[in-house]
Amino acid sequence: MIEARELVKRFGDRTAVDRLSFTVRPGTVTGFLGPNGAGKSTTIRMIMGLDAPASGRALVAGREYRRLREPMRTVGALLDARAAHPGRSAHDHLLWQAHGNGIGRARVREVLDLVGLGGAASGRRVGGFSLGMAQRLGIAGALLGDPEVLILDEPVNGLDTEGIRWVRGLLRGLADEGRTVLLSSHLMSEMEQTADRLVVIGGGRLLADTTVRAFIDRHARDAAVVASPDGPRLRAALEAAGGRVRLRPDGGWHVAGLAAPEVGAIAARAGAELHELRPERSSLEEVYLGLTETEAEYRGTGRGEEATAR
Repeated sequence: MIEARELVKRFGDRTAVDRLSFTVRPGTVTGFLGPNGAGKSTTIRMIMGLDAPASGRALVAGREYRRLREPMRTVGALLDARAAHPGRSAHDHLLWQAHGNGIGRARVREVLDLVGLGGAASGRRVGGFSLGMAQRLGIAGALLGDPEVLILDEPVNGLDTEGIRWVRGLLRGLADEGRTVLLSSHLMSEMEQTADRLVVIGGGRLLADTTVRAFIDRHARDAAVVASPDGPRLRAALEAAGGRVRLRPDGGWHVAGLAAPEVGAIAARAGAELHELRPERSSLEEVYLGLTETEAEYRGTGRGEEATAR
């Protein structure tokens, strides 16, 4: 179990985390979401004992991280896939970690095989690894102590489709074994498929702590899929009515914030021909963006202009 109890962290006159409380329970994959600058990384660093809170406490399995005698046996973490000496082999990198935590050499070989870095790959220098291979090595390190708690920050970055599916199955299996899994990722489609619960923060404060299904149902907005040969005219009319228009891979548009009948009426008034119009259930990505759109520290305009700070 992971417990954040009224965590506060300040950097100068800026409050990065503001009285944040949540619990990550065993047997679940809990997604940890928030826009850039929301305080996710700072919160994870406090849980891992890398930053000290101004007030409040972060507990792992009922204890502060610094009080764990052999921490890798209690909590495994992937915070930076490139945090390994480039001149060491994958095997020696994990062996060095194992020695400091009373873990045997056999476990090193076991986790390397588990993540697909056994055999010849285990002897390769880490500096020559692709990002995907580095991610696999980072996951192996997190699993090294066979911990009851796992904290993984963007574990699928750099992985191919097969690798992403493998991570998804791995996390699901770990949770089914009764372990506590906290997963931070910007890939909303993966989070929707993998997580059971969500902890969402913005501006260092808690915005939501609930199941994925309940989060979508509570915050869902009307949405529609539309295709039209009168593109610019219809888009301008939809955006003027408050719709958020996003291009789909098939060339149509996803319109958030407007129901399908409203889109049809707006198209009729604009004199725009429609080739397709249907309602669409909100995805986690759409709901998340709608909830956090005022919380992002940096954002682009969506039309190619330079991003501006709040």
